[in-house]
Amino acid sequence: MSEIFQKKGDISVETAHIFPIIKKWLYSEKDIFLREIVSNAQDAITKHKRLISLGQTEDDETPYRITVSIDKAAGTLSVDDNGIGMTEDELIRYLGNIALSGALEFIQKYEGDNPEDNKNGIIGHFGLGFYSAFMVADTVEVITKSYTDAPAVRWVCRADGSYELYPAERETKGTTVVLHVTDEESAYLEAYKITDMLEKYCSFMPTEIYFSDENADAGDEAADAEGESKVPAEKKPINDTYPLWQKAPSECTPEEYKEFYRKVFRDYREPLFWIHINADYPLNFKGILFFPRLNNQYESMEGQVKLYYNQVFVADNIKEVIPEYLLMLRGVLDCPQLPLNVSRSYLQNNTYVSKVSAHIVKKVADKLNALCENERETYESVWDSIRPFVEYACMRDRKFYDRAKDAILLHLTDDSYVTVEKYLEAAKEKHENTVYYTTDKEQQARYISLFEGQGISVAVMEQLIDTQFVQMLESYDGTVKYLRIDADVAAALTEENSDTADNEALTALFRKVSGKEDMEVKYQTLKDTTLPAMLTVSEESRRMEEMMRMYAMQSGGEAPEFPVAYTLLVNNASPLVSRLSELANGDPQKAEVIAGQIYRLSMLSQRKLTAEELNTFLAESFAVLSML
Repeated sequence: MSEIFQKKGDISVETAHIFPIIKKWLYSEKDIFLREIVSNAQDAITKHKRLISLGQTEDDETPYRITVSIDKAAGTLSVDDNGIGMTEDELIRYLGNIALSGALEFIQKYEGDNPEDNKNGIIGHFGLGFYSAFMVADTVEVITKSYTDAPAVRWVCRADGSYELYPAERETKGTTVVLHVTDEESAYLEAYKITDMLEKYCSFMPTEIYFSDENADAGDEAADAEGESKVPAEKKPINDTYPLWQKAPSECTPEEYKEFYRKVFRDYREPLFWIHINADYPLNFKGILFFPRLNNQYESMEGQVKLYYNQVFVADNIKEVIPEYLLMLRGVLDCPQLPLNVSRSYLQNNTYVSKVSAHIVKKVADKLNALCENERETYESVWDSIRPFVEYACMRDRKFYDRAKDAILLHLTDDSYVTVEKYLEAAKEKHENTVYYTTDKEQQARYISLFEGQGISVAVMEQLIDTQFVQMLESYDGTVKYLRIDADVAAALTEENSDTADNEALTALFRKVSGKEDMEVKYQTLKDTTLPAMLTVSEESRRMEEMMRMYAMQSGGEAPEFPVAYTLLVNNASPLVSRLSELANGDPQKAEVIAGQIYRLSMLSQRKLTAEELNTFLAESFAVLSML
């Protein structure tokens, strides 16, 4: 049919040159234009459903669908829906005036005040979304027919804001938006590009979305006509119209959660566990948060929380909605009370967002407590993996710690797990209000055997965050002390009325062989007589040294030298020490060799020897053997 010019006009705007602003600055990501156009199509369908529910129109039982198609030869990208459509007057009113939002007018007319009435509500609560099409197109056509059976209309708008209106042919209700893509943006006519965008922004929209590549489809039909290919199978929608977070937790199986996680985050590893949130009025948001599995403690802990609005993707990692210390989580949140074009400043100053954030914190703490209390075996199996998350959250938020403290476990050297409360209760008779821990089970094995030999349990704290975490625990509690097993000699390791008198001759001997004239030497009577001496290190100085080293790593510099206060503890109960004391007075040369051997053996239990120390140790060892 030849076109008969009917009407023309200019877009009504209150700000001059609005189109160049839209084209360059309206959105941070150009790809979002497709989300806006598809969202408008979804709105049209949602409006029609609402009118049916109100008895304003009849249901023709035609399945709702949205079709996105590209025609590279024609240079067009089209989005078609079978929703409510528009009359000529509505088209001019909604598309001819940027300041007016048809979605807003519809809500005011047909939607109630209660958010519960609008669970699958209108998406486009603003008037600029449609014009994002001009970021990639120089001309946009709209062919639409209203559900009222008013004549179909074709509206053609150009990037300068001028438009023309024509009669059109369209048999069914709905709207088709045709973007004439500019040469500079021809990438948006590539099938891979559009499918990637649809997968990102529209994977969970509530109406089935189909994608069509007109040129590829035409090629398939031609090949089929020549008998070169089989008839293509019926196309499947590219989206899941009923995503997992819209279901009740009781409707979801563990395998469905895992499959959803793999699909959305493309992680082959299964999540440790998940939290399904379904908050009712007044918060009215849904979501699923996953604790990801890390390969090691050095792996990046940055998570990925995707924000949706009525199943339409909005953004990744909106830090204002999820507390900073929980950003290692992965998940989806669907918040229909946030606008689709949400801004950072809006989020930062919105009370709804702060309430959502607080609710998430509570749900995470509740989940940890529930697992610890009701699924202890499962909880213990994942504790080492989630521990960095939990410890960091506790350090960042005292309220979170207060909620989750009963779910904090200590991993003991015998591979059992206990809460701090249970550990302290069991240790009352031996070391009240003190938790002993190791940072290296292999390097500190000798110390561990001393403690375990006296029935004292040792916790394993081998991760970088642990040192800061125990300091936080001490500051929060005030009565419990955390000591590394080489920091002090527990009273349970020593005999009552232990002799602590100095032996000046041995002290001088050990200082000489160590090369440290100011080294502190102490004497105690240990219950274990096989150990002649051991090195202890001040807990405070070691923590300071570790903290400075960690800060240096974070800043990319070298850690400054920080003196660590070592003390040599000599065991008066050791027969070897008694023999050494005799030799110090009778055979000083032999005593010096043995003292050096004892000292460097104690160092081996503390740290790796330097090259010079190792050479000295080997020489002393050979000298001792030669005495046989």
